[in-house]
Amino acid sequence: MSVWRFDAIGTRWEIETENPLGDDERAAVNVVVDAFDRTWSRFRADSLVSSLARSGGDVPSPTDAVAMLDAYRELSDATGGAVNPLVGESLSALGYDAAVSLVVGAPQPAPADWAGILTWTDTRLTLVSPRQIDVGALGKGRLVDLVLTELAGVRGNVTVDAGGDIAVRGDEVRIGLEHPFDQTKAIGVASIRDQALCASAINRRAWGDGLHHVLDARTGVPVRTWAATWAIAPDAMHADAVATALFFDGGAELAARWGVEWVRMSTAGIAERSPNCPVELFTTPGIRR
Repeated sequence: MSVWRFDAIGTRWEIETENPLGDDERAAVNVVVDAFDRTWSRFRADSLVSSLARSGGDVPSPTDAVAMLDAYRELSDATGGAVNPLVGESLSALGYDAAVSLVVGAPQPAPADWAGILTWTDTRLTLVSPRQIDVGALGKGRLVDLVLTELAGVRGNVTVDAGGDIAVRGDEVRIGLEHPFDQTKAIGVASIRDQALCASAINRRAWGDGLHHVLDARTGVPVRTWAATWAIAPDAMHADAVATALFFDGGAELAARWGVEWVRMSTAGIAERSPNCPVELFTTPGIRR
């Protein structure tokens, strides 16, 4: 097997293939990643969402807008508004801003009426007032799917791993579920084939006193009940979305509707999973099957 490693969108990528990718294949992946980043990254001043944050407006709908924002509508409905694509200003208020200043201010709820502020169709994306769009609840998963699609012509097994958001094409792959309180340990092992597994945890992108990137959009405050989530779906975007939703009431119900299997661990160290999840949880103190 051959592994190509590179950094993009603020995370480490690993693409594993049976044979090394050629220069043209790597260049094509870079084009896909850069195009997504130039549209959706709130960390670069020249992106589309940064432009909309400054002035709002009506623009041609980006290629991925309908798929992602339709999923956001379902996420918001399922979680009672806890997940919201206009949470960017809430993250910035706590210091997770475009400069990653980590200068903490007062919590700022995201607008509850976000679906009246941000609208979209197949052709147009409209933001009626300047707001910071943040697609972090599912955007990286969407990009993993796009990269895997770009590699459709590569023969044999392919695994795309973007900092723990993983899509597998081909033979079964076993993936350890990192313990959120001890990165040297795993709480179990997932077995996936032609599927995606996405994870989220409060120990990633964490700073200050208990601050991390998983916010309740209704309050602008980081979640406290769940420490880590993992979701398995046919595609990475839905797995990523469910991994976010599982931090809130309604997440497990959404997973069931979408046919997504999952595991999550509470901040008290108790793990639970969906009934048919293809995961072996290790029998250790504090883990409930």
